[in-house]
Amino acid sequence: MPAVAHIAGNPAHLTPLQRELIDRAAQLGRERFAPRAARHDRDASFPFDNYADLREAGLLGICVPESHGGLGADFATYVMVAAEIGRHCGTTALTWNMHVSSSMWSGFIADALDMSPEQRADHERCRAVHFERIVRRGKVYAQSFSEGGSAAAGKAPWGTVARKVDGGYVVNGRKIFASLAGAADVYGVLCTLDVPGATQRDSMYLSVPAESPGITVSGDWDPLGMRGTVSRNLEFKDVFVPDEARMMPEGLYFQAATRFPHMFATLSPTYMGLAQAAYDFTVQYLRGEVPGMPPVKRRMYPTKQVAVAEMRVKLEQTRALFLQNARDARVDPDRDTRMRLYATHYTIMENANDLARLAIRTCGGQSMLKSLPLERIYRDSRCGALMLPWTAELCIDRLGRECLYEPGERDEVIE
Repeated sequence: MPAVAHIAGNPAHLTPLQRELIDRAAQLGRERFAPRAARHDRDASFPFDNYADLREAGLLGICVPESHGGLGADFATYVMVAAEIGRHCGTTALTWNMHVSSSMWSGFIADALDMSPEQRADHERCRAVHFERIVRRGKVYAQSFSEGGSAAAGKAPWGTVARKVDGGYVVNGRKIFASLAGAADVYGVLCTLDVPGATQRDSMYLSVPAESPGITVSGDWDPLGMRGTVSRNLEFKDVFVPDEARMMPEGLYFQAATRFPHMFATLSPTYMGLAQAAYDFTVQYLRGEVPGMPPVKRRMYPTKQVAVAEMRVKLEQTRALFLQNARDARVDPDRDTRMRLYATHYTIMENANDLARLAIRTCGGQSMLKSLPLERIYRDSRCGALMLPWTAELCIDRLGRECLYEPGERDEVIE
C-alpha cells in the first residue's frame, strides 16, 4: 500500500512537539480507536476505553500549560492532533474536543485577554484546581454550552443562571445536546450571573462536578451519527459550586468569545479527520487492501481513477484551508482572517460529507455494509454542518454579510 498521507501536510513543516503528538495520536487511532469504533457506534456508548488510552498517553492535558504539568500545546498543534484522532474515530475526536476546550479557554486564551492584576491572580488560583484535576487525577471535562440559541457565540445571555452566594454560586438551568452527559467527571457550564439587567457580558464559566447534588441527565440518545458522544440533556437544580469553580473570572467569557472566534471552529478538526478517512478507505478499497475483504483490485478502471483523483483534489483544497486556519488563530483577528475562518469551517463541514458521499459512490454497494467503516464515516460526517454555535448555514450567513457590509453599515429602509 502507498505510504499513508500525513494529515497535517508535509511533516518537515511541523515542530518536533507537533510531529510527536500527531504520531502518538495516529498510533492510538490505528491500533485501538479504529477497532472499537463500530461497537461504540452500534451501542451508542461512550468510549471510556479510548479515554483510558488518552489518559495514559498524556493527551488529556495536551493544552494544559507546561507550568501546570501539561504538554503546553498551542491551538495549531491541538487541531492537527484532533484531526488525526478524527481520522480513526469521530466520536472520540469530537468529545475530546469538548474536554480540551476547557483547557484552551482557561489556558492560552485567558492568558491573552485583558484582566486586572486581581482578576489575573484569582484566575491563576482557580485554574490550578482544574489543571490539577486533569493532569494529576485524569479527570474528563465536558463543555456544556448549548441551549439552542446564540449564547455560545456571545450573542445573547445564557438561560442557565448562576446566583452568587456565600462561598460560591448556585446554578439553575438546562443544557441540550450536552456531549459526555453522564460520562464526564466535570461539566464546564456557561451561564449568566444573576444580576439585575443581566446581558451576555455577565457570563460565567463554571466547573460543576458530575456528582454534585441537583444534576439530572435526561433524554434518549439514538441519533444518525456521532452516536458515542452521548449528547443528552443536562438539568441543574440548585446546584452549588464553590468560588474556585470559576474557569474564567466573572464576565470574561464574553471577551474571550468575541476576541478569539477560532474557538468556535474547534469542532472542524474532527471532520477534517473524517474527510481524510473517507479518502483513505477509497484508496484501500480500490487497491484491494481492506482488511477482512478479498484482495480484489478495482484500480484499473478509468472511472475509478477519475473519481479518486477528484476526491484527492477536494481533500487537498480542504486541508489547505484547515492548515491556514490553524496558523491564523489568534486574539483579535482582522476582518479577512475572520471571513476565512467562516469559509474554512463551512468548507470542512460540507466537504467531509461530500467526500464520504463520493467514496460510497466510487466503492459501490459493498462499501455500505456495516461491517466496514465507510457507512459510519458517512453518517458521522453529516452531523458537523448542523452543530451549534456555527452551523454551515450560520457560517454562510455571516460570511455573506461581512463580504458586503463594512462594520457599522446599514441599508436605508425604503417605504
